[in-house]
Amino acid sequence: MIRRMDRHERIRFTDIAADGFDPAVYGKSMAELMAEIHGRDQEGVWLVGVEVFRRLYGAVGFGPLVAVTRWPGVRQGLDLAYRLFAKQRLRLTGRCDAGACEAPDRGPAT
Repeated sequence: MIRRMDRHERIRFTDIAADGFDPAVYGKSMAELMAEIHGRDQEGVWLVGVEVFRRLYGAVGFGPLVAVTRWPGVRQGLDLAYRLFAKQRLRLTGRCDAGACEAPDRGPAT
């Protein structure tokens, strides 16, 4: 959805499930990247969790809605809710395989 809404191509997406993806190139492990959403701003600074969504939605025109997510109380509640969701997202989204919901640590691509 975000990709379709990014009419000005401000966002660069990286598919960490793609063959040949090497998390070490980014100084991260697959476990780190799978634990919660990661992104980088224009200066290359890493963003993690809800802040990534705030930046994505802000980039495609939802600035007023994003502003509400920064209000005291709302910010902390969303951050907590996302951390809880992130731990269970594979199970909740039906992406468990063979009864396991652990993110595989594939290591560097060869």
